[in-house]
Amino acid sequence: MLNTGLRLSEAIGLQWRDLDLISGRLFVRQGKGAKDRTLWVGETDLEALRRWRSRQVHAVGHVAEHVFTTLAGSPVSGRYVQQMVRRYAVKAGIEKRVHPHLLRHTFATDLYRDTGRIRLVQKALGHSDLSTTMIYTHVYDEEVETAMRNLRCCNSSPLSSS
Repeated sequence: MLNTGLRLSEAIGLQWRDLDLISGRLFVRQGKGAKDRTLWVGETDLEALRRWRSRQVHAVGHVAEHVFTTLAGSPVSGRYVQQMVRRYAVKAGIEKRVHPHLLRHTFATDLYRDTGRIRLVQKALGHSDLSTTMIYTHVYDEEVETAMRNLRCCNSSPLSSS
């Protein structure tokens, strides 16, 4: 979810038929608003997914329909994923309350920070209205403001580096 921007419902509903483990193409079927979109999974995540698929087949005894399942083969619940995300955040020493949607938000903020292209973020998130996506620019703008204010406070003259 952190590296693709998937919503919780999209992640738990993801099926193996929608993921190409060679090219990394991930097809999101009927996302929010019944919209389809295509995303791409990086090589590190693809390798982890390939390993999981092998483990999953061995544990379940057959190829499961869904990507994220219990060891019995049934899809994981949203509640389980929420608890898992919180548990791993605590284990990582993160004090902030972490939840699945925060992973999506972080993905969007990072994508915007890396590309500066809000329309690209809009498409990756599957937003039909750009104003929904614009919240991620405000986070980025606040970071720029904070960084620039910190620069000003630390320079001997406000004009020395402008």
